[in-house]
Amino acid sequence: MGFTVTKISEGPVKPASPTPCPTLPLAWVDRYPTHRGLVESMHLFKSGSEPAKVIKEALAKALVFFYPLAGRIVEPEPGHPAIECSAQGVYFAEAKADCTLEDVKYLDRPLLISKDDLVPYPKSEDWGVEPHNTIMMMQVTTFTCGGFVLGLRFNHASADGMGAAQFIKAVGDMARGLPEPLVKPVWDREKFPNPKIKPGPLPELPILALDYVILDFPTDYINKLKSQYMEHSGKHCSGFDVLTAKLWQCRTRALNIAPDSEVKLCFFASVRHLLKLDKGYYGNSIFPVKMTATSEKVLNSTILEVVDIIRKAKERMAVEFFQFAKEEVDTDPFQMTFNYESVYVSDWSKLGFVDVDYGFGKPMFCGPLVNNDFIASVVILKAPAPLDGTRILASCLTKEHSEEFVRGMKHME
Repeated sequence: MGFTVTKISEGPVKPASPTPCPTLPLAWVDRYPTHRGLVESMHLFKSGSEPAKVIKEALAKALVFFYPLAGRIVEPEPGHPAIECSAQGVYFAEAKADCTLEDVKYLDRPLLISKDDLVPYPKSEDWGVEPHNTIMMMQVTTFTCGGFVLGLRFNHASADGMGAAQFIKAVGDMARGLPEPLVKPVWDREKFPNPKIKPGPLPELPILALDYVILDFPTDYINKLKSQYMEHSGKHCSGFDVLTAKLWQCRTRALNIAPDSEVKLCFFASVRHLLKLDKGYYGNSIFPVKMTATSEKVLNSTILEVVDIIRKAKERMAVEFFQFAKEEVDTDPFQMTFNYESVYVSDWSKLGFVDVDYGFGKPMFCGPLVNNDFIASVVILKAPAPLDGTRILASCLTKEHSEEFVRGMKHME
């Protein structure tokens, strides 16, 4: 059965009152070429009274504090994009669906409504800004049951995941009637290192035809693995550590490659604590954590020993970051290898999107909408309500290898 989403209104939402109008330089990491694009996500709420009206008004108020986000990305000097604080506004659309959230299985995968109907894609004549220069777009789609979905497109050059969540939480603060955000924004982009290291060339991306898999892990299982790691090492580890170790090992087994073949794992970690940034900082403040091992090493280790590999890489990251900051290296640490033996993991569970409240309660689910066929990737999320635990969205193997991966991941003894 097909379902229809109808646009009701669309256009810019500008700051509710006058704002400063400087042109603000972006940090080295903000300017990174692969960050110049819109990250798409959906945020699903069980109910809300006139959510589009509430969020639209709150957005205008929040933009007074986060006024750079109402501007445009410009490039006054080649290779040095900046934000022109023009107060031209954020693109905002209101839409309605002719079904309940239950009808579309609460937008669980595979989506029964196209993502193109959940996030805004304005025509060029309606929005005369190129996507890579647009900072943010929003769409609120209401369902006949009273629930709604916020579809978000946020330019990675303006903020990382934590920064984007900080802004969306500020919109929630305004919606609940607060006079200002609970966490006031701070620009401070000059505090991120600005070495003379030039970004490496954009990578060639293979077409991999990746299978899409959803896996849920109860909190009790994750806590059991964390307790076992404490017994193994005498140290704490995170749920991210144990699930990433498990998926790296299961994926490597599914690949069925030669024992001496190298497999790579990468994720990004926040460096806010290393730079001692103000908690209101919302720009990119991330650095890659990379590790390489032979297939034999990953497969012959226990999951707890794979956690050891991950923990050591995380500890090494601080040293590598300061080497980058002090220009003690001349290679681009953000340059990646995108081959089938490499997997990239992203943790959305602690970014802060799950804590957003527009006055209707926290979301049932939130997570990215985009998956692709050229980067083997895994996203770790808070499981959707009423489930308790963690959800993994995996797009990291072709159909040929996916079944073995799922079999290994579901083995939870």
